Amino acid sequence: MSQLGVEQLLQHRRDLLKGRRVGLVSNYTVTDSGFRPVIRLFAESDDWHLTKLFGPEHGVKNSAKEGEEVDTTVDEATGLPAYSLYGPHKKPTPEMLEGLDVLVIDLVDIGARYYTNMNTLAYCMEACGELGLPCVVPDRPNPINGVTREGNILDPAFTSFVGMHLIPNRHGLTMGELAGFINSRLPSPCELTVVEMTDWTRDMLLTDTGLPFVPSSPNTTSLDMALLYPGTCFFEGVNVSLGRGTVHPFEYVGAPYMKAHVLTDWFNAQEFPGVVARPIYFVPTYSQYTGELCEGISLHVTAARSMEPVRMGVVLLQGLAELYEQDFAFLGLDKTAKPFIDLLAGTSKLRTYVQAGRALDYLDEAEGDLEQFNQEIKPFELYATQG
Repeated sequence: MSQLGVEQLLQHRRDLLKGRRVGLVSNYTVTDSGFRPVIRLFAESDDWHLTKLFGPEHGVKNSAKEGEEVDTTVDEATGLPAYSLYGPHKKPTPEMLEGLDVLVIDLVDIGARYYTNMNTLAYCMEACGELGLPCVVPDRPNPINGVTREGNILDPAFTSFVGMHLIPNRHGLTMGELAGFINSRLPSPCELTVVEMTDWTRDMLLTDTGLPFVPSSPNTTSLDMALLYPGTCFFEGVNVSLGRGTVHPFEYVGAPYMKAHVLTDWFNAQEFPGVVARPIYFVPTYSQYTGELCEGISLHVTAARSMEPVRMGVVLLQGLAELYEQDFAFLGLDKTAKPFIDLLAGTSKLRTYVQAGRALDYLDEAEGDLEQFNQEIKPFELYATQG
């Protein structure tokens, strides 16, 4: 069984925090392998003084909806201030960090560039570097493995909170490896200590580790969702429901203008590795098409190791654009300088190529970026592949 970085810290590296005033960036869904919240484990220790909490998107309680600003409050369970890093400030201010001796950042990532916890990590390290505050990152596994990478490298012109770093859509890194890579590119790097996991190898899925799956955000419902997410997240940028407001967000793709059986037959005819579709009918309780009957597909993972979710998502975008030419549309083309699909893709190429019927060219052009990234990232990889 793999052992998490936080378990290594609590069992073998307490010296990193002993006698210090500690700030913790985390939320109540971040646990050890026994489902015990890390916040409570830190608060109950007599070896250091936990003085402040900091919450990423969704807050310390992990209860806010995606994109919803969170207020700074007092955490009822610990009595500590819980500063919001998803409100007026995404980067902790010097006043928030005042009085701390060390900042611990223990957050979960699910393997895709759009997941915002890595950007909270980055802003925290940046703030620590500017103040000379040491930073400790207990590592956690990439649940969809640390080998497979897909997509394009972010174009800096499309930087946003759903894409801040020059990494591919599916990045194949752990949170600790991301910390090392990002920190090396900060103008003032922080004093960073990554507490590594044990018995984790790059080829592992979460199911191989013996560790439990704990939903790390309101719409991160299962490992299947995490495996599909690098591809289905694109649909946040088009007039399609991806199942928000249902029990299977990012596993459904549908809209009132679609025909479930037609789309199912088309999708399965593409023979995407490791995933099949079935027809689905659903009514979202919020987000796109609230209260409307949608038809579409429910995606089912059949072979996690062979999946190519980014390729699947790109080809499905092209398919929808052609099957439903009169109804399918990208969102925000007439309202924003950079449509949300461009921010998710980290480039305008995906959108323009789909509009031109050339989506596969986007994938082909990304291959060269991936080869270069695989070389650039090697100094920051902390774990080997089994065998």
